[in-house]
Amino acid sequence: MLRELPIFGALAPSLLFYFFAAILSFVVVDRIAAGLRVYRFFWHPPLARLALFVCLFSGLVLFTRP
Repeated sequence: MLRELPIFGALAPSLLFYFFAAILSFVVVDRIAAGLRVYRFFWHPPLARLALFVCLFSGLVLFTRP
């Protein structure tokens, strides 16, 4: 099970850190994909962006757990 981490005396869920890491990696991958015009191949680009974020977030959680 994922643990809670203390930050300035308050407990924060570890998923919060995975979420911030996923946001940072999403911004990088999204900029690259937008620059290569990958989203023009999708029917609904915002849905493709959401799916990309969900894949990055779940991948971080699943592959970095001890």
